[in-house]
Amino acid sequence: MAKQPFISIPLDIPDVQVLKTEITKAGELILTVESTLTSTICRRCGRTITEGHGHDEARLLRHLPILGRPVYLRIRPKRFRCPYCDGHPTTTQKLDWYDPAALHTNAYERQLIVLLINSTLTDVATKEDVTYDALLGVLDRWIGRTVDWERLPAFVTLGIDEIALTKGHRDFVAVLSARTSDGEVHLLAVLPDRRKATVVAFLAAMPAARQAQITTVCSDMWEGYVAAAQEVLPHATLVIDRFHVAQHYRDGVDSLRKQELRRLREELPEAQRDDLKHTLWPFRKRPEDLSTAEQGRLKRLLGHSPALRRAYTLREELTRIFDTARSKADGLRRIGFWRQRVARSGLTCFDAFLKLFDRWGDLIGNYFVHRQSSGFVEGLNTKLKVLKRRCYGLKHVGHLFQRLTLDLDGYRRFSPWRTAHAGAHGNS
Repeated sequence: MAKQPFISIPLDIPDVQVLKTEITKAGELILTVESTLTSTICRRCGRTITEGHGHDEARLLRHLPILGRPVYLRIRPKRFRCPYCDGHPTTTQKLDWYDPAALHTNAYERQLIVLLINSTLTDVATKEDVTYDALLGVLDRWIGRTVDWERLPAFVTLGIDEIALTKGHRDFVAVLSARTSDGEVHLLAVLPDRRKATVVAFLAAMPAARQAQITTVCSDMWEGYVAAAQEVLPHATLVIDRFHVAQHYRDGVDSLRKQELRRLREELPEAQRDDLKHTLWPFRKRPEDLSTAEQGRLKRLLGHSPALRRAYTLREELTRIFDTARSKADGLRRIGFWRQRVARSGLTCFDAFLKLFDRWGDLIGNYFVHRQSSGFVEGLNTKLKVLKRRCYGLKHVGHLFQRLTLDLDGYRRFSPWRTAHAGAHGNS
């Protein structure tokens, strides 16, 4: 048999020496290592002790693979006797590169965490040949179930929204997130419900310095969120999200479209009914996003219904106001003129929106101050919806927080390549 070539690879584990290397019949690489440290901290008095007292039983810890081979480190932790405490108790030496409660080295657990990003526990357990329960332990050691305020960067914008855990059952959880001044998004909480008291309790428990930093709160028109923000963060500007507002006035126009289509299908000659086909997205999209073919289909549809043409025109006028108003006063003034045009049009499809605007107009107008919206919160909700589908009914709010935090922030926090890149540029 030809002699195998060998290479040297650094183990990248501090304060150990390799005593023995072996390869099992299954191709696993087992490295027997020993600590080079000659002291530890007494578990009782906290002093440094150096009097050796044998070793604990051997531990076998899974480590990062090498050239495709599974790697295990075998170590017998050193024990030391304390000469200062009564009874001279012994303490097992603790090393920084593994957790005494874990089955893996910290380096391998970090790799498992990276593999879990945008994946499932079952998939990673199968691919890495680790147990499901072991992965749950890894997740708990590396990702908290609540926000770590010490780790979180400073932020000025708070977002509040909700998502239903089970479609059609209205079992809503509230999702609170933060956006920093440079646009980074961070998860703050997944609350078990969207009641005002629940949101107030979380906001009130925030560190006072964090509360003081918040300048803007973006929310939809759920009374509990608005009241909670006004109670706990009265200094912040509360903004009713533009996209929730747009959904309301666009829904009214879309209802009119459906009514008109039903009418036109009954009244138009059969030869002209083809003009009604494939008009949904041309009608819903912004005019500047339409292709030439879509522009033609939309023109033919609106040509058959003057009422729908007026509603479409008014809808786009309101959107332009949100796009172009230069201040809150300018935006509200232009919306007032728009309301007058709606009244003259004789249309009723905007009635529900106008009633809503009468209730929330001032907070909707706050959008024009700094053009803040809950778009970043909606992005989180999209991630959460994908996570629910991927994990088949993930319902525990603590687990939801862990998994959403990992999907959102995992690469930024745990990827070795990003860490190395940041270190090379002086950003730890």
